[in-house]
Amino acid sequence: MMNKVNIKTISLDLLDRELKDMGLEGFRTSQVKRWLYKFDVKSFDQMTNIGKKYREQLAEKYTIGQLEIVDHQKSQDGTIKFLIQLEDEHKIEAVCIPAEDRRTLCISTQVGCGMACRFCLTGTMGIIRNLSQYEILEQVACVKRFLKEDKISNIVFMGMGEPLANTKNLYPSIAILIDSECFDLSHNHVTVSTCGIAPEIEKFSNHTTAKLAISLNATTDEVRDEIMPINKKYNLKQLIQACHNMNLPKRDRITFEYVMLHGLNDSMEDAKRLVKLLEGLRVKINLLPFNESPQMVYKRPPQEHVKKFQEYLLNKGLFAIERKSRGSDILGACGQLVTTKTDNQ
Repeated sequence: MMNKVNIKTISLDLLDRELKDMGLEGFRTSQVKRWLYKFDVKSFDQMTNIGKKYREQLAEKYTIGQLEIVDHQKSQDGTIKFLIQLEDEHKIEAVCIPAEDRRTLCISTQVGCGMACRFCLTGTMGIIRNLSQYEILEQVACVKRFLKEDKISNIVFMGMGEPLANTKNLYPSIAILIDSECFDLSHNHVTVSTCGIAPEIEKFSNHTTAKLAISLNATTDEVRDEIMPINKKYNLKQLIQACHNMNLPKRDRITFEYVMLHGLNDSMEDAKRLVKLLEGLRVKINLLPFNESPQMVYKRPPQEHVKKFQEYLLNKGLFAIERKSRGSDILGACGQLVTTKTDNQ
């Protein structure tokens, strides 16, 4: 008996080829994609505008997988953190952040993370494994089922894991997210965040039209070495050069995330070095005052430090905003996603 394949594990290109081999092509291929991703069906029998013969062929060869939310927490500010169980019993987290004009979903690309950034709770888990295309996309589908409405407008790959350490599954997932027959998101509303894997940054725009965000967080190699071990492999000079080497579309900017740690990277000298470091790049800077937790030694800077730092950048012509923390009371804010050993043993 043939082992059936979960159809949601297949990239769009391969799915097109396999459906064509079955006699399903053109508008019929589009119909299958819509049923799978836009209408989120559980069985091929629900694909009512596809002939019975083809539905039976699909059911003989494929299954339709669905993951489940096993727990959720809601913050005072409306942010919801979801715990999602994978088929091998590991668990991951995703976070839905509502705003007046959009609803952003922060999703994961790995179980745990191997980058070990000192200010990030996810890094304390270590890396367990990469997520598949199916597991990445099912976070979106799970949350849409929970919300009972199709109102997710933005996706950010800023959850658990380093996306550019899992490009094999990242790029096919983005292709499905922005495909008009699937999740139908604008590529301008999909952002990938990386800690700074320089060779992958250079190639990023060759693989996707999604936006790129780089977690910078320091203006000297000495400080970045301390808080972000990846810097010992790809230092600031290599990182910034990779950004210059990107084939960045003319109107696009690279977002630089800058987690502000009091007494470590929030001085005016840091602000001056940051301006010099990013010279010649089209950038947006997100300033993120550190989200404190008992497990971390770092402290959040006083608000006047943040304001002064931001004003200096603005006066130098850089687009810099302070990103407000959301969901910190449920450990759902940036750098706070972590599952326990009990969750993932």
